[in-house]
Amino acid sequence: MVALSTTPPQQPSSTTTQDGTISTLHPDILQTHILTLLDGPTLAATACASSELYALSTEDKLWRNICTSSWPSINDPTVSSIISTFSSGHRSFFSDSYPLLHHHHHSSSFLTTSTEYLVSAVDIYYKDVAIFSKVEKNETLTDWFKCSPFRVDLLEPKEFVQTLIQYQTGEKDSFVKQLEENMTLSWILIDPKRRRAMNLSSGRPVSVQRHWLTGEVVVKFATIMAGDGGEKEFVECGVMVCCGEKEGGEMEVREISMGMEDMEGRNLTGRESLVVLQEAMERGERRKGKCGTEGKGRYEEFVERKRERKERKQKMEKVLDMVCIVTGITIFVSSWSFILFR
Repeated sequence: MVALSTTPPQQPSSTTTQDGTISTLHPDILQTHILTLLDGPTLAATACASSELYALSTEDKLWRNICTSSWPSINDPTVSSIISTFSSGHRSFFSDSYPLLHHHHHSSSFLTTSTEYLVSAVDIYYKDVAIFSKVEKNETLTDWFKCSPFRVDLLEPKEFVQTLIQYQTGEKDSFVKQLEENMTLSWILIDPKRRRAMNLSSGRPVSVQRHWLTGEVVVKFATIMAGDGGEKEFVECGVMVCCGEKEGGEMEVREISMGMEDMEGRNLTGRESLVVLQEAMERGERRKGKCGTEGKGRYEEFVERKRERKERKQKMEKVLDMVCIVTGITIFVSSWSFILFR
């Protein structure tokens, strides 16, 4: 997790440099020419070096620039307004949203709270260039949300997002590999009431497949979270990005959706999803993955557990079938024996 201290470090008031102390540099020089060049984790580490650097490194303007450059979607006025209510503004938001999310232990003592709505801030990148950004607001209080399968769709059925990426129809395997290597996604879910956020994306795709019928390429991102036991021991939060070819040979994005499944492959309802999401948001760790492979590794482990669970269930069903068959034959034979030999 990116630890962002809320109190200045108890160290000497100056940090030694080659020519004396850092206090000899004007604060404007530090902020304008040095601190603005740092990324989030480095800026957080810098704030721990001295009380002077803490004061300079916790300026909200620095963190706002880092957040908006990382996630263009949060420039939306709705998201900006919500972030302003966080305890330390954009610094707190970055600490919450910096991937990856780790939440593998469910706590029975965790209490959920009702929230009026959730906000999704989504950005899709190709070769580190944003090709799609959108903010979606989903209410959570109606019976329809609570009882229906949880799903967030960012595009209407006939809505497409045009890109300048060339769709390589003649090299199908090459294009699938190209998307797997170059497409990344950020899906930040924000709870305005709790003033917390988390990134639900694995960063890089966990799978990229071409649909056998339509020829469209489906790119999947996923985060595995702890459920509340049973078939919900672990829960998959999956994001699907469907890409196709438009006239002119360029790629267009045709579907962007997010949903949640348990280990039986059943879609979670809004009520069930809210319980899992709120606990993950509140108690999940945030830390950087290794070269984008950690999220994929967790997903593959989850798929393997699902496979093993399915095999155990099938074996148990076969045993029950055999018991039923043997019981039926026994009853049949006993009945005829009683009739014939009484």
